[in-house]
Amino acid sequence: MSLGNIGKVLAGQAFEATKKNMIDAVVGPEPAKPSDKPAAPPVPESIGGLILGQIQAMQRPLKDDQELHVLYHTGGETLRVTEIFVPNIQLFVLAGQDGNGNIMRAIVPAEHARLVCKIMKVATDAHPIRLSILSPRPKPENA
Repeated sequence: MSLGNIGKVLAGQAFEATKKNMIDAVVGPEPAKPSDKPAAPPVPESIGGLILGQIQAMQRPLKDDQELHVLYHTGGETLRVTEIFVPNIQLFVLAGQDGNGNIMRAIVPAEHARLVCKIMKVATDAHPIRLSILSPRPKPENA
């Protein structure tokens, strides 16, 4: 095969590939074929994820002179939550201080976490406290 013929073949292949790409872009991909399996039911969102999303949505737009107070009431105790550790989306470990300044933790299933959230102004000489939401570090697969 001569060098001229090789060039023609390569140019023809490039032209056909470009033409196919252009047609696919205009027409779109083939629709998916229906499978024999029934469609899986939609997975409901977890209540833990929804709670955390709402807390983050309240805290995100706060100004420098505002803070979000998250309170958890259990029995006769009230915990001002400053940290939420989420070992998995079904369990919250709420950490903070009680009314006397004692450090306190509450381990709560997410579906039973009844939290009261309110935005409050901070004193002019005080620094606003931001709630931390922590999740565990992913373990390496080779461990």
